[in-house]
Amino acid sequence: MSRSTTHSSDRHRTPRTPRTPDPPETSRAPDAPEASRAPAAQDSDHGPDGSGARQGQDTRTAVTVFVALGANVVIALAKAVGGIFAGSPALLSEAAHSVADSLNEVFLLASLKRSRRAPDDQHPFGYGKDRYFWALLAAVGIFVMGGCFSFFQGAEALSAGSSEDHSGYLVGLAVLGVALIAEGSSLVRALLQVRGHAREAGRSMATELRRGDDPTLRTVLAEDSTACLGVVFALLGMWLHMLTGQVAYEATASFLIGALLVYVAYRLARESRGRLIGEAIDPAQRQELRRFLEAQPEIDTVTTLLTMRLGNDSTLVAARVDLVPGLDSEEVEEVLVRVKTAMAELWPHADQVFLDVTDASAKDRAKARADRQALEETVAAVEREDGGA
Repeated sequence: MSRSTTHSSDRHRTPRTPRTPDPPETSRAPDAPEASRAPAAQDSDHGPDGSGARQGQDTRTAVTVFVALGANVVIALAKAVGGIFAGSPALLSEAAHSVADSLNEVFLLASLKRSRRAPDDQHPFGYGKDRYFWALLAAVGIFVMGGCFSFFQGAEALSAGSSEDHSGYLVGLAVLGVALIAEGSSLVRALLQVRGHAREAGRSMATELRRGDDPTLRTVLAEDSTACLGVVFALLGMWLHMLTGQVAYEATASFLIGALLVYVAYRLARESRGRLIGEAIDPAQRQELRRFLEAQPEIDTVTTLLTMRLGNDSTLVAARVDLVPGLDSEEVEEVLVRVKTAMAELWPHADQVFLDVTDASAKDRAKARADRQALEETVAAVEREDGGA
């Protein structure tokens, strides 16, 4: 017997991993068990579906992006003028860096709005992955406009040399000093938001930096961090050039800025690529989902459990389960409805749930045991990594 059913609920940001409730009684009505209602109640101030909380988080992210955009536009103009006036390759590299960041932040602002569009016939699972696409474009912009131009500036400085004008370089150093203050302010704003997300998720800030769900915020944080480090490189390069008269120091600073941008672009692109292709949710949450299903008295074996991120607040869950013998078709339907309703209450981000009833073979049961063991080992490894962070 094989049957596929679906359930759709409103979207919600990935919450802290809830506790698995006690197995509900078989005779319980198809609505969610009482134990499953508690997590949903935590979001009562933001509406029954938690959409208010998600909109509030997106608003804070948009403010963070606007702050970074405003800082980068002003800084890009100042760096460009100062770089031309001083004839500094390092300062021009930093100007290109700020221009790239400004354009990328426009991309990210577009992603915040486009990813919230409602599902339609062409995109039945919604537009949540739009945010990953725009984050990928931002990574490409960092690589091409920032990294490649910085390498070009460094190579040109080495081949052509440059004549120093100390007055021009003093202006350039002043511009970089102001830029460092502005970039640092934007970085602090992003870090404060990351800290808030870490508190909501119940994990350390270091863990949130590695495993945070919002690609827009991660991109802004990466841009601000590299911007501050890039300004430091440019300051050192210009200062050493002034002291020694050797343009090689500034050329080296340009190369370092280019290498930094290429690395950051690679990391951001790799993360976006993984989620665009189809990435599973956090191993600990997969473990909780599996344990919840296995705890149901009517489910004998969970032979397969697949998950995929559809967006920051949307997850697809597909499970193949073998039910205990003796259930008629009406009881099977009631069990599936009750289980999916409980899952939607406990994990509101799991808004696309598919349960397929199947007859598990001995091979299927062995594979299920192996999958459970592998998942437990993965969760333990992640916990050790987080503990050492």
